[in-house]
Amino acid sequence: MASHRQTICLGGFRHANPIPSAARVGPLLASGLINGTDPASGALAEGLEAQCSFMFQQVRGVLAAAGGTPEHLVRMTVWLKDRTQRGPLNSEWLAMFPDTQDRPARLALQASELSGGILVQCEILAWLD
Repeated sequence: MASHRQTICLGGFRHANPIPSAARVGPLLASGLINGTDPASGALAEGLEAQCSFMFQQVRGVLAAAGGTPEHLVRMTVWLKDRTQRGPLNSEWLAMFPDTQDRPARLALQASELSGGILVQCEILAWLD
């Protein structure tokens, strides 16, 4: 029986474990954790601003690889090492979604146990009709 799941893998964006960047079943797209790695080098960026910028770039890449755009995003869950420092996250969010009447849901959580210098990471859920 053929699989109905499409596995999405991006260059320069790899997990330490054997899991893809995202998976799509029909119109539903769910990502694994997306962090602020530079897609050109695969290295984690230094500083929260740079990590947020690359994280949103990776989000766009995952969506594009699945045939979508940011308009297909339904929800983004974000984990921050310091939740009080949401300025860089909000800047990237507003750049991607400037229209106050056309934004997906977002949840930002505190995650003090992020490893390897990660300051921010997210996962996304999208509906690609």
